[in-house]
Amino acid sequence: MFLTRKRAFARAALLGNPSDGYGGKTISISVRNYWAEVVLYEWDSVEIVLADDDRAKFDSVYELARDVRLHGYYGGIRLIKATIKRFVDLCQANGYLLHDRKFSVRYQTTIPRQVGFAGSSAIIVATLRCLMEFYDVHLPTEMQPTFVLMVEQEELGIAVGLQDRVIQVYEGLVYMDFDSSYWYEPMDPARLPPLYVAHHESLGEPTEVFHSNLRERYNRGDETVVGAMKCCAELAASGREALIAGDAERLACLMNRNFDTRRAIYRLPAWQIDMVETARTCGASANFAGSGGAIVGTYQSETAFERLKASLAAIGSRTIKPQVSDCRKEA
Repeated sequence: MFLTRKRAFARAALLGNPSDGYGGKTISISVRNYWAEVVLYEWDSVEIVLADDDRAKFDSVYELARDVRLHGYYGGIRLIKATIKRFVDLCQANGYLLHDRKFSVRYQTTIPRQVGFAGSSAIIVATLRCLMEFYDVHLPTEMQPTFVLMVEQEELGIAVGLQDRVIQVYEGLVYMDFDSSYWYEPMDPARLPPLYVAHHESLGEPTEVFHSNLRERYNRGDETVVGAMKCCAELAASGREALIAGDAERLACLMNRNFDTRRAIYRLPAWQIDMVETARTCGASANFAGSGGAIVGTYQSETAFERLKASLAAIGSRTIKPQVSDCRKEA
């Protein structure tokens, strides 16, 4: 009986975010510590199995309200359904004949929700990989990020940037230029200095809240927003140069400037600012890893990392060293 199991990983934006949605540039990494996994196996009907994130049973109305405040209204079922629907549409439009065998599909995810780690697109990427193997229809790698983006934007109406699905398809460390040419440059993760990623364990914010009025302000020519997007893109380009030169100190300064630039155009919750300022007090650099709720930065020593980890834990945040590359492939 056919069975396949595919994963896609969380991502953290080092530099440039959120200019990716405005013709800008970004640098992102895979965070393999956190993943979405989809299992697809041959079955007697097409079935999507409910997961923990699709829970509909609570001990009280207060627990339900808290769950919605933290995680929003949606689990992964709609993401999988939309991916399957879009895949079928694509195959029909391009003359791919799909066999009539049926399947059951289930998912699980360890990616913390609502902290900007791109958990939704990870489920879509993993589902797409399963479907391609089951039907023996392989989209070129360069087409896959656009497919995932269309699932989110057109099928589900989710407000998203562009970098998430690029780094999740290509993995590792990728520099991205989203001008008219859409140019992606995979880079050697060995160029990275020691990095940490931290996220709050009890607070989060949906990405659509974070980006709620930014597009409107940009479209009407708000000089602060337009200037900030240009600056973020330039920081990403400079970050690429710093990585190539092995200049960890310059990279750290650029990441700090990236957050400071973003802070100038958003009204950020105090707890998000507290994460950044706590990390900087420990001598680390700090930038948002996504739409808010998680940060990423550099540190100088193991002693500094342990101090950083303890200080962030004291304000409710978990800190990890991100696994960027697949050690098995390097062996």
